[in-house]
Amino acid sequence: MRKATAAVVVIPALIIAFSAAGAAEVATTDDMPQSEAAPRSMTQIPQTHMFDGISLTEQQRQQMRDLMRQTRREHSLISINDLDQLHKLVIAENFNETAYKAELDRIAQAEVTRQVEMARVRNKMYQLLTPAQQDVLKQKHQQRMDKMRQLTSLQQPSSLHAASSSTSSSQ
Repeated sequence: MRKATAAVVVIPALIIAFSAAGAAEVATTDDMPQSEAAPRSMTQIPQTHMFDGISLTEQQRQQMRDLMRQTRREHSLISINDLDQLHKLVIAENFNETAYKAELDRIAQAEVTRQVEMARVRNKMYQLLTPAQQDVLKQKHQQRMDKMRQLTSLQQPSSLHAASSSTSSSQ
């Protein structure tokens, strides 16, 4: 049951993330207009921030674009047919939980495979950077992680408070 619940929550988020990530070219803040360089929510697509703030040479940019193009050709995003199949299972006269779980498991496994491949590509991109660029990247990553930890710590007490309020009001 936990697998199915996790898949129901994770798969739509992954679909959105990979749709956006797959459509994006490798870009850095030094070659984006200011309106596009505005900070986005770090929980939306964390890996799209990987190279933000790094000044790349034209050769590095071209190599990264080539890696992304090659990866996009080799691996498609989630299939519309997969989404349609899930929808058909949901609207069926008799809900078949086993079939729905099996479809979710199949989609989730394909998503894991895609994520591993994208991590491999990001690693290749990282290896294209100079040591100085890698240091900047490490610093920026640490800053993002610190900010995410701070945001998480701010959100936890409020959600605990809301849960205790609803519990005490229902008694």
